[in-house]
Amino acid sequence: MNVLERMLAKRPPPGERCDFCAIALSPEHSHLIELAARRILCSCRPCYIVFQPEGAAAGKYRPVPSRYVAVPNIEIQDATWDALAIPIGLAFFFYNSLEKKMLAFYPSPAGATESLLPLDTWSEIAAGYPLLDTLQPDVEAILIQRAGGSSRCFIVPIDAAYELVGTIRSTWKGFDGGEEAHRRIEEYFQKIAERSRGRVTVPTS
Repeated sequence: MNVLERMLAKRPPPGERCDFCAIALSPEHSHLIELAARRILCSCRPCYIVFQPEGAAAGKYRPVPSRYVAVPNIEIQDATWDALAIPIGLAFFFYNSLEKKMLAFYPSPAGATESLLPLDTWSEIAAGYPLLDTLQPDVEAILIQRAGGSSRCFIVPIDAAYELVGTIRSTWKGFDGGEEAHRRIEEYFQKIAERSRGRVTVPTS
């Protein structure tokens, strides 16, 4: 066996691997957030559990939870949405604990685009919906879609929000996105709604 053959023989099998211990992962696996880099890392369950205690790894990493919750009957006026400086009817929000503020992003063919204007209006939206106050910093996102005069809203794991960004980036064509992109977006929201079903909760005081 020559050198090349030995190297190929040691090559790990294809597929995703844990970013911490390099073990092979199944398609459904856990994630962690590297806070400073805003980077999503793949993790096996044992490594995920290691980082669950508060303050593990000096807070450098935080485990992404698996909670999906529908926020029912949300209403957002056009003027309120326009004040958020988000040009489309689709965005996600999360609280960045390092910057100590809410951040807003909207999907685009180029990836996740940040709304750079102040989000003072966000507090007006959140004030009417106590469930939004249960959002976990850094690792959960509030996902909002506005269409046809109505809105739907979910609290999702942050990696699920970026999954939508990836879907749009890979399927969007032309000015309006095209039929496939819109079909995939609707399939995504159907999946989110299914995972949220029966899990609408009211926070206790």
